[in-house]
Amino acid sequence: MLPSLQTFLQKQCGWSITLLASLIMDASSAKATHPFWPRDLVIPSYVDNNRSMSEILVFLFSVSGAFLLVTWLIAGRLGTWRRLAVCWFAVCGFIHSVIEGWFCLYYDILPGDQSFLSQLWKEYSKGDSRYVIADNFTVCMETVTAAFWGPFSFWTVYSFLATKSYRFVLQLIISLGQLYGAVLYFFTEHRDGYVHSEFGHPIYFWFYFIFMNFLWIVIPLVLIVDAWRQLSAAQSLSDSSKTQKVKRK
Repeated sequence: MLPSLQTFLQKQCGWSITLLASLIMDASSAKATHPFWPRDLVIPSYVDNNRSMSEILVFLFSVSGAFLLVTWLIAGRLGTWRRLAVCWFAVCGFIHSVIEGWFCLYYDILPGDQSFLSQLWKEYSKGDSRYVIADNFTVCMETVTAAFWGPFSFWTVYSFLATKSYRFVLQLIISLGQLYGAVLYFFTEHRDGYVHSEFGHPIYFWFYFIFMNFLWIVIPLVLIVDAWRQLSAAQSLSDSSKTQKVKRK
């Protein structure tokens, strides 16, 4: 082989090896720059939270607790079970409208944003990274939740406090919507093989992903049954009243 050709090939091979090594190092560093799963996610705009997990959780549960307490006091004339149901809708109104509403507005800048609620979502995304990658289903589902179930939840609180005739209709509609969204939320991730969380992690998987979302399956199911019974009883009473009127004629 000619010396000049040999030198040229050595240089080309050397550059190729260097480039390959650089790409591997870049990929490795990209994996290490965020805490989300799967580990090979590339999120170039990600900025670490400067708020601790405890700060974020204390805020979330404190504000939710405040909504619950105030609603519990306002709904004092209702029975215990009904007061708890109304408190649930008050907390749902806050979470759907404010927390999830924030995600719907800022999902595209979430990874690099340091606003408190953005940091809350980045913390939660350790249990479900679909939120930091603006997954299509997640964005659409959360938008519907924030736009409809948030305002409707507050409306339901008002309807029970004011003893509106349509209160159980609202309870049924919202609970069905919440249940449907939660089932799709879990089922789509099951179809993906639970790749967006560290499977089995006690906090990120079991608490963030499973427990905090499973509430929106269990409680809406109970409220659906409750609304069904209340509406069925009202319809039976209406039918009975009509039958008695016909007999009198």
